[in-house]
Amino acid sequence: MNSSKNNTIHSEFNDYKSLVGAELELIQRVFEIRQNFLNSSDSERLVEPILKRISKIKTEKLYLEKKFNLF
Repeated sequence: MNSSKNNTIHSEFNDYKSLVGAELELIQRVFEIRQNFLNSSDSERLVEPILKRISKIKTEKLYLEKKFNLF
């Protein structure tokens, strides 16, 4: 395997790790917002864009998981 390919794989694996961390952070943020805004219509307005981003992250992660045969 050549150096360029190794660098690409390393970079993509680092991207995967970053996606996992971002997903966990955003899930925690949604949980906190829902706790702090109980019984408030603001809660869903605030979490909607975060949930959309989580969905995008899951899609990106799935691509990399398949590429690296992680699951």
